[in-house]
Amino acid sequence: MSAKFEIIGGHQLKGEVIPQGAKNEALQILCAVLLTPERVEIENIPEIIDVLKLIDLLGEVGVKVEKLGKGHYAFTAGQVDLNYLTTAEYKSNAAKLRGSIMMVGPLLGRFGVGYIPKPGGDKIGRRRLDTHFQGFINLGAQFNYDANDSFYSVKAEKLKGTFMLLDEASVTGTANIVMAAALADGTTTIYNAACEPYLQQLCKMINSMGGKIEGIGSNLLTIHGVTSLKGCHHRCLPDMIEIGSFIGMAAMTKGDITIKNVGYQHLGIMPEIFRRMGIQMELVNGDDLHIPSQEHYEIESFIDGSIMTISDAPWPGFTPDLISIALVTATQARGSVLIHQKMFESRLFFVDKLIDMGAQIILCDPHRATVIGLDRKSTLKGVTMSSPDIRAGVALLIAALSAKGKSTIQNIEQIDRGYQDIEARLTALGAEIRRVD
Repeated sequence: MSAKFEIIGGHQLKGEVIPQGAKNEALQILCAVLLTPERVEIENIPEIIDVLKLIDLLGEVGVKVEKLGKGHYAFTAGQVDLNYLTTAEYKSNAAKLRGSIMMVGPLLGRFGVGYIPKPGGDKIGRRRLDTHFQGFINLGAQFNYDANDSFYSVKAEKLKGTFMLLDEASVTGTANIVMAAALADGTTTIYNAACEPYLQQLCKMINSMGGKIEGIGSNLLTIHGVTSLKGCHHRCLPDMIEIGSFIGMAAMTKGDITIKNVGYQHLGIMPEIFRRMGIQMELVNGDDLHIPSQEHYEIESFIDGSIMTISDAPWPGFTPDLISIALVTATQARGSVLIHQKMFESRLFFVDKLIDMGAQIILCDPHRATVIGLDRKSTLKGVTMSSPDIRAGVALLIAALSAKGKSTIQNIEQIDRGYQDIEARLTALGAEIRRVD
């Protein structure tokens, strides 16, 4: 049996919490250590399952890994074992982790070869890899797919810089192509590039290693290839998804929470979306976000009086990883909202569990749900449920924290993949939660 959480809801959360390092940044940054034989030191790495698996995988490939403290590591990729990349053990381990796909770009740029099994991760719908491989092909690589064991290989004598227009602004796709292009001959221009803060961090890190990337923060990146890159020191941003999760928790539990050192300038439109849902927040002490206790929070309507729509979009739009959090937070708001999840067709399939708890939600189709807020007139009730993916798991956890009675959440390995020491940190805020193996 896998572990589960047992939660007694209805407690008001109070206190301070420090957000972990950004998972989605760490997965990119860790792959970038393969770009250089020199030592790379990284701080504020979240020690969560997906990230630790990638660190283990780097070690198996021959990267020297030193743990210097909590979330603080050094990596030296001086002796990379390319033969290991074709073994059954590598195929098995890499397939368990979607982030491993981003090892291909730096391996291809530095060694002219990259291998990857079809990667796993959340079961939230189709997550294609075309953007990654089309980018490598544009740089002059040859691509092969062995359908028998779902194994991809990419090879190139020497990558050549070129202009490319990405078919979608894929974050991991852009990261992969940027890492490959950093060591290519000539100049690469990527239009319709993703420009999330995490990708900006990757580009800044490569520049600190001696790379030459222009246009950071825009959707037009120009990468002047260099012959080699050196070591560097890098610190990961706080995790925007976790910050958004704590904002939702504070609202749902009438909590009074201060989130420390949020990196506010990197949060984009996310605080504004929660403000439109009626959630008050203020920036204190420079970079701490305080969410005061609220008896009620009211969703705005559009200027013409029509129902508010919250939808995901590529940066600087609202991240799809917080759609689940916005949806669950709306269940106790005053007013109604249409939640439109455009990117993944299976990400709203957890709403049936919220309906079981007493939420008023109409699932219009796989991408859209209308939430009619209960305005706390009716409390959600505790039920037994299972976590389908990381973000839905935390949305269900937020629902359980606000619900009356006992809730049980099974398959919490999904939550552990994205959130570090979550039950200890929630307990410190006054939640009644325990892990049962």
